[in-house]
Amino acid sequence: MTGKRSALFVSVCMVPFLFQEGHAVAATAADYSGRAHPPSAVSAVRHGGAQLTSTEIASAHSSGLPKGGVIEEIEVSGNTRIETNTVLSYMVVREGDAFAQDDLDRSLKTLYATGLFKDVTLRREGNILKVRLVENPIVNRIVFEGNHAAKDEDLRKVISLRPRAVFSAESTADDRQKILEVYAQKARYAAVVTPQIVKLAHNRVDVIFQVTEGPQTLIRKIAFVGNKAFGENKLAGVVSSKETAWFRFFSSADEYNPDRLKYDAELLRHFYLNNGYVDFQVKNATGELSPDRKSFYVTFTVDEGPRYRLGKVDIRSSLRHVPAKSLRKYVELFAHQWYDGKAVQDNATDMEEILQGQGHPFAMVRPEIARNPEKGVVNLLFDVSEGPRRYIERIDVNGNTVTQDNVIRRQLPFAESDPYTPSYKKYAKAALQDLGFFKTVSIDETPGSAQDRTNVAVNVVEKPTGEFSLGGGYSTDVGVIGNIGLKQHNLLGTGVDAGLSGTMSMWQKQADFSVTDPAFLGRNMVVGLDLFGIENKYMTYQNYSESRYGLTLRMGYSYNRYLSQSWNYTLTRRNVGSVWDESSWYVIDQKGHSTLSQIGTTLMYDRRDNHMNPHSGYMVSLGGDFAGLGGNEKYVRGKANVAYYIPLDNLMNNHDWTVAFRGGVGYMADWGGGRHDIIDNFYLGGNNLRGFLDGGAGPRSVGSNPGHSAEDLIGGRFMYTASAQVNFPIPMLSDMGVKGRAFVDSGSLAGLRVRRRLTNPVTDQPDYTPVSGDTLHPRVSAGAGFSWQSPFGLLNIDLGVPVMRSHNDRTQLLRFGFGQQF
Repeated sequence: MTGKRSALFVSVCMVPFLFQEGHAVAATAADYSGRAHPPSAVSAVRHGGAQLTSTEIASAHSSGLPKGGVIEEIEVSGNTRIETNTVLSYMVVREGDAFAQDDLDRSLKTLYATGLFKDVTLRREGNILKVRLVENPIVNRIVFEGNHAAKDEDLRKVISLRPRAVFSAESTADDRQKILEVYAQKARYAAVVTPQIVKLAHNRVDVIFQVTEGPQTLIRKIAFVGNKAFGENKLAGVVSSKETAWFRFFSSADEYNPDRLKYDAELLRHFYLNNGYVDFQVKNATGELSPDRKSFYVTFTVDEGPRYRLGKVDIRSSLRHVPAKSLRKYVELFAHQWYDGKAVQDNATDMEEILQGQGHPFAMVRPEIARNPEKGVVNLLFDVSEGPRRYIERIDVNGNTVTQDNVIRRQLPFAESDPYTPSYKKYAKAALQDLGFFKTVSIDETPGSAQDRTNVAVNVVEKPTGEFSLGGGYSTDVGVIGNIGLKQHNLLGTGVDAGLSGTMSMWQKQADFSVTDPAFLGRNMVVGLDLFGIENKYMTYQNYSESRYGLTLRMGYSYNRYLSQSWNYTLTRRNVGSVWDESSWYVIDQKGHSTLSQIGTTLMYDRRDNHMNPHSGYMVSLGGDFAGLGGNEKYVRGKANVAYYIPLDNLMNNHDWTVAFRGGVGYMADWGGGRHDIIDNFYLGGNNLRGFLDGGAGPRSVGSNPGHSAEDLIGGRFMYTASAQVNFPIPMLSDMGVKGRAFVDSGSLAGLRVRRRLTNPVTDQPDYTPVSGDTLHPRVSAGAGFSWQSPFGLLNIDLGVPVMRSHNDRTQLLRFGFGQQF
């Protein structure tokens, strides 16, 4: 090689395929809908105008080149940001190494693989290896244009490019795909994303993602193939995906989502299994994009199989001291009924929880079935056994950045060294979710230090628990309403609930401050304080106004998961004023101030599945109030309420159907010569008897002359109510959050609790003011209504028609409320 300068040249020039000749290449979200994928950004590079695969990069210009000799020096040029020593550290070859083709190829590949360089050239001149580099530019900023359905911050979360990072075509291609996936999740499969690069000085670039969102690609048609037992309309009501319709503007159910199809297939499987089709299968669930890319056609192909009835139902028990015959009373299924998978599993779960509550913490109940297709029956066996003994070794709480550990741990139904069962896991998750402090809750388990030890990890994701509300609405009770509130449901992470709110309307003003500690002193005790001020002007249906100012002290505790008791003490200063001259003698007799000092308690047994929106279960409560610990009022009041909810899932094949029965009774007796203020009486009508005005059913004064023509509602001392209601979905409106109801309400109110002999100022003689409606004759109303959880607040409308009434009862056919406080 002496006296000659031979050259070895290996070069790779990375020209972004997305931006060939300075033009951007667009792609649509439909390209990434799961059926086709774009070519990888690293699958090809250009060298001298020719396309080379990644495996061919290192072999470029490798044949027929001078070989042999030793590298005496390595010269690096073209690098402005990256140190030469850093470049040399990436290379395989070093000074003093031989000019070996494999090592040079590997050095070329490692330099390119760093993503720092757009062009890499290795050239041999004599025994000097010259490395010429062209660095990739730096990203100056990232801009999104044309995006409306997806916010900038949401798109920035999914892309990998960042300002001041090295630009690469590969990352840009990946980010374009991620943006398209975001739009695919929003059912915008016609969206087009075009990356554009703007070159700036000092080797910097602006990256602009130009988005053309296009219309939403909604589901035009849902079809079922292979169904015989149930029609398309029935099955369409089972799946969560819905065909597009004008009334679904608040719903996303008509947006195509491949993950939702998997969920729908599971919904179909459960539906058929609950109706006796044990062998049911979803063969296929597909969504086909229309040629114009404007809609999807969804098809479910199913195989129903035969329908089975229950045959023999038996129990086998290997649990110590628990014979099978002792468990037969817990079996809720019977032979010859259609097989219901949900009922079978629910029965097994109930038996398991009963056994665990009876001192068998590791009891397991597994339903086993044996098909007999010839006879069309399924024999069912409940296998009762003792599961593996597992004890909790350690409990780890993760993800709580605000909520204190002890707030979470006190909600758990277990502690270290306790037995660990699947039911505990379910109740622990439900208890934490009921707190309302977390977006997500998961209970995970990992093996402990021994075979019978388990570590439990409680993983939570916090959510904001502060609340500032400013809203309004309208109610038939108090007219136009404005409200403002400031609440913190997890004060300083302690679980303490504190809030300040105010309400103002045409006929009412109210201010409240409340604070509640759900675990006072770390014990099973709820303690709270309420300070309140209320001014009511009952001019819509009463002839006086009332104001109340006072405080309530609250305390409660639980005996177990279902039984709890609460206590309260109330001290209130009241005033009855704005009495009209036409008011009855009974109202005039109430004018002035009074003080109520009252202690009360409520014992509740609650087996409802959901306290806010019950679907099944029952609730029983017994309560009493005692007034007379000081103050002007002296009475004893007792109350009892019961509610029972029956789900109609099996009958209607829909979870939104429920029958609710409610009843209540109350009685109050006086002692010690108190004031007998009518504002403490029971009142019937409004919420507890729809179709009647608030307090409009029951005793009322009869107008008398001279000068007292008003007929005032004066309440009573004994009341009972009963109600039957069916909650149901409204076709085409369920997706908008609209739920319907039909009801029959009944009740009555009687027992005068007023001074009967009042002095007539005209005659200066004791006189009886006539009273009507003092009878236990039942009042009955029937009607229907609906609730709409609108984006602007909850709207409730009920139309109640009195069926049985007293001739002087006040009625109210239409009752509605709108606003956040309802």
